[in-house]
Amino acid sequence: MKIEKDDRLILITNDDGLYASGLKALLEVMEEFGKLVVISTTESRSGMSQALTVKMPLRVKLLDETERRRLYACSGTPADGIKIAVNQLVERRPDWVVAGINHGANASVSVIYSGTMAAAIEGCLYGISSVGFSLNDYSATADFDPAKKYIRKVMQGLTRESLPEGICLNVNIPDCGEKDIKGIMVCRQASGYWREEFEKRKDPMGKTYYWLTGIFQNHEPEATDTDEWAISNNYVSIVPVTVDMTAHSFIPELKKRLAR
Repeated sequence: MKIEKDDRLILITNDDGLYASGLKALLEVMEEFGKLVVISTTESRSGMSQALTVKMPLRVKLLDETERRRLYACSGTPADGIKIAVNQLVERRPDWVVAGINHGANASVSVIYSGTMAAAIEGCLYGISSVGFSLNDYSATADFDPAKKYIRKVMQGLTRESLPEGICLNVNIPDCGEKDIKGIMVCRQASGYWREEFEKRKDPMGKTYYWLTGIFQNHEPEATDTDEWAISNNYVSIVPVTVDMTAHSFIPELKKRLAR
């Protein structure tokens, strides 16, 4: 069923904090689609995945309110924000959950670690059509203008028909000018992993600490149907993500092994 703009309620969050340029750019686009309830982390919560705040109070503060938008700050994680908003802050179930725009891509296995995609998955668990948007640029001063055109295209698609229950979208936008983006590519998640590297350092007191860095290892760099290939070749990648993590193809084999 198509929902008209004036009746549409959109819940928005991110994992880069209240003042992130990506959030500002996303709001500029999403204001065209309906009424917004925005709940942002008070500071960066990147890499928090589906983490929840369970050992300390969760605090939410209303920062701004107009007829078309309410803005909250949340002390917890992006997943916390979606949960508290759906259960306490919105007058009805939102029509969409939209997260981002993340500073840095969330392609391949990064979807597992991403706070941005955790928020989209959380919305999906509530049965809400949900999307996470990311730009392949980690800079705080990244140019998000080229992303806006493709965010509009994706959201216009959702105005025509909701996503199936249990599926959300992981959208990654390449770091290039709008004229260099070749289009949208619906694809699959690339197979790969992050090879962690911990830098051993000393603080001013002489105590040892470690700083996590890493390099992404693509297991299939020649495959042309993956999100990593799409982004590297200046396509906007869209991967449909399911909350069902069951390895269905392995169930028959596992049953055979256990029966031996």
